Amino acid sequence: MKRKQWQAWGTGEQAEQQYLVEPRALAGGGNLRHVFEFLRASGWRDKSKSRGPLLMESPNRTISVSYDPHVLPGGWTIHGKASGHQEEWWVNLGRQTPVEIVAGLTDALTRPRSAHAPDVWAPLQEQRWRTASNAEHVTAVSPDGSAWMQFHQDPDGLAMWWSGVKDQPGNGWTASFSATTPMHLVQGFSAALASPKPVMRPRGRVPHSGRIRTTSVSVLPSQLSGWQQARIDAARAAAWARNSVRSNRPLTTARTPTRAHR
Repeated sequence: MKRKQWQAWGTGEQAEQQYLVEPRALAGGGNLRHVFEFLRASGWRDKSKSRGPLLMESPNRTISVSYDPHVLPGGWTIHGKASGHQEEWWVNLGRQTPVEIVAGLTDALTRPRSAHAPDVWAPLQEQRWRTASNAEHVTAVSPDGSAWMQFHQDPDGLAMWWSGVKDQPGNGWTASFSATTPMHLVQGFSAALASPKPVMRPRGRVPHSGRIRTTSVSVLPSQLSGWQQARIDAARAAAWARNSVRSNRPLTTARTPTRAHR
């Protein structure tokens, strides 16, 4: 285990011990607020009920993000209703999926789609994941062999994506995507999954695993809250910009045809 001291100005604060964990896919679930507070700041509505699952709904009410710890196996469910040319879709992610990886997908729900065609494999190839294929599926495996991303197509032509990590009991997880899940969301997930950046966990919340590497760091509470607030502020700024564009669009109304006088 490495140890690192982070310096910062501050008076009257006691530094707290945190750990940078890598690979991030094995870091455990993390703080749910990382996902839900970003959605709230992006204009999503909190539809959670007492003693029920946590639930957020998109401004247009077509997409929901929920986390249910009260059922087995529990975890995340992201659901999109049929809308326009988009068919109904869903994503299920296990309880131990790190929130930073969940956010790769849920953050993408708040942004306009890119004009470029999504490429799910590109983020994995950039991080040197190994790829193998056969007649039914293509699988990419992380360099350390702990995580995978797979595209599977059954004999009837139904295609779906599947992902997850292998670790000691209690720290593994899987993610499954419907065949109709928008590809830019799957790409957001794969990019967050393959990212080499470590994620931070407090003392006592680091999974027991021989496959992870940790770096001990001392962090002031004001630093931690500042980083969290910066993420929320970025979501609010983006939401404000989107709403401003909509409100400034010129209104077009159909002209009522008039009968010419003779």
